[in-house]
Amino acid sequence: MFADRSLLKGAGYGVCAGLCWGVIFLGPQLTPGLSGLQFAVLRFLCYGALSAVLLMPRWRRVCASLTVADWKSLFWLSLIGNLVYYALVGTGVQLVGIATTSLIVGLIPVLVTLAGRHDANAVSLRKLFPSLCCAVAGVVLISWHALINGDRHDTSTNIAGILCASGALLTWSWFAVSNTRRLVQVAGVSSPDWALLTGVVTGAQSLLLAVPVFGFQADTPGTSEGLHWLMVAGGVALLSSVVGGACWNQASRLLPLALSGQVLVIETLAALVFGFLWEQRLPDGYELAAIALLVTGVVWCLNCHRAPQPSMAT
Repeated sequence: MFADRSLLKGAGYGVCAGLCWGVIFLGPQLTPGLSGLQFAVLRFLCYGALSAVLLMPRWRRVCASLTVADWKSLFWLSLIGNLVYYALVGTGVQLVGIATTSLIVGLIPVLVTLAGRHDANAVSLRKLFPSLCCAVAGVVLISWHALINGDRHDTSTNIAGILCASGALLTWSWFAVSNTRRLVQVAGVSSPDWALLTGVVTGAQSLLLAVPVFGFQADTPGTSEGLHWLMVAGGVALLSSVVGGACWNQASRLLPLALSGQVLVIETLAALVFGFLWEQRLPDGYELAAIALLVTGVVWCLNCHRAPQPSMAT
């Protein structure tokens, strides 16, 4: 009973994280005057500032429980899981479009689930195989449908974009696995505080990139345009990075790694929903079928992780 309740609670946090992360795809659409890298740096500058303000009242107490190894982990998690990942996603979208990039990056749940198959509390791959097939089929169907309706590019551009998207797939898969396992070792730090610490480190890294990224920009934005960029980046930072990161860390502590990987498909669903709202249209038959496959995969995987109910003695 308690195990099931923990799984449901963890899945709820995972769903909230996915919904928050779906907003990251709207940010670049709302700031056409910025490149993908520029928006990433601005977003993580806001993330760092917000994290520093929220963490300030208990900074000494939180940092007192951190070791040198913890700070090293925060550095690499921030660099690879935030800056490098988001830069690769943005570049991949610019080179080959959202469809192909989504096809590759959307396979993150599969890699994370496979990475956790040998954990002590993991369910066997044989039981997870049907839910994995549903998730993969849903992601492939969505991406294939978008791909056949998208623009075509030359071979060199496609290769570069695919390499960027593949790099994004690997970097965030590594982040999800490494962050989950590191959270087990830092029991003295809460999930929200770990997300805020990640934000502070990411903000410091972004500050170092701000001058080369924005310093050579040819056009200087007006006051209203600059304020618009800042509001959008700040909103994405608050919702996706601060709130979404805290929810994901909590889900990582409550869910087995294999199950947390499956819950990541909610981000794909959220991105689709926000995309439909942005385009002011309803999903077509292919998209509805893909959504059904994704939801089925997550529910199936959740059921596989449920604790068996004890039989009543007669």
